[in-house]
Amino acid sequence: MARTLELTQLRSFVAVADCGGFHRAANALHVSQPTVSHHIRRLEATIGQPLMVREGRTSRLTAAGEMLLADARRMLEIHDEAMRRIGNAPETDEVVVGSTEHAADQLLPELASALQASLGVARIRFRLDRGAVLQTALDRGDVDLALLFGAPDDDRSTGSGRLTLRWYSAPGWAPPTDGAAIPLVAFDEPCAIRNRALETLAAHHTPAAVVCDAAYLGGVLAAARAGLGVALLATVGRTPEGLVERDDLPVAEPIALAVRSRRGLRRELAVEAARSIRQVLDVAG
Repeated sequence: MARTLELTQLRSFVAVADCGGFHRAANALHVSQPTVSHHIRRLEATIGQPLMVREGRTSRLTAAGEMLLADARRMLEIHDEAMRRIGNAPETDEVVVGSTEHAADQLLPELASALQASLGVARIRFRLDRGAVLQTALDRGDVDLALLFGAPDDDRSTGSGRLTLRWYSAPGWAPPTDGAAIPLVAFDEPCAIRNRALETLAAHHTPAAVVCDAAYLGGVLAAARAGLGVALLATVGRTPEGLVERDDLPVAEPIALAVRSRRGLRRELAVEAARSIRQVLDVAG
């Protein structure tokens, strides 16, 4: 009987190669790790030689695996393109989108419906966390896409616009008039907006000191409402409850946003997500 390469097995093979291990590949494909292992064993039986060698928690390709990988990518690309072209591509059940908390209460409701329409998925599930945590979740395959601060820095990142930053404080707060440092409340490090606040004031020769930092947005807002200091926030057009916008401090430059995808995710999903985010920001701005 002629040997036949099965697409499901090839998809698992490519996922392991892209993700660097069986566990991450299983997360990326939303299947169990034993299923991925079974696919690789069946594929190796069809080929007649080993394709991968496990090294601890990671895996590397054998010479035969390297030869098969390029052909496997082409076969899957042709298959997926044909399915998309004839309109019978299976719908992705769920896409998990990671985001920092900045402007989440204002941006995410509009973004959820925009992403669902543009990505053609049944459900969008959001995960709110710090940027560094979301990067780790992407590498593990726990998150499909993440909205992160900063310009695109590799082929897994796509620019998605810029967020306007504004200063906010409690209604009765006033900046010091005796030359003392401006008291700031901010996210704890590392935080791109915290850095932007300090850099903006320093560029205008305005002394500043962080008097309260918090791990999450709720803590930053609470400290600002209590009058502990001023906060630089991304608010997408609405003033947070209990705060007022300040126009007596130096204007901060907007901060770039990028959508980053996990390994193995179709490139067009990240591109469509970035386009949807730009549209939402244009409307909100």
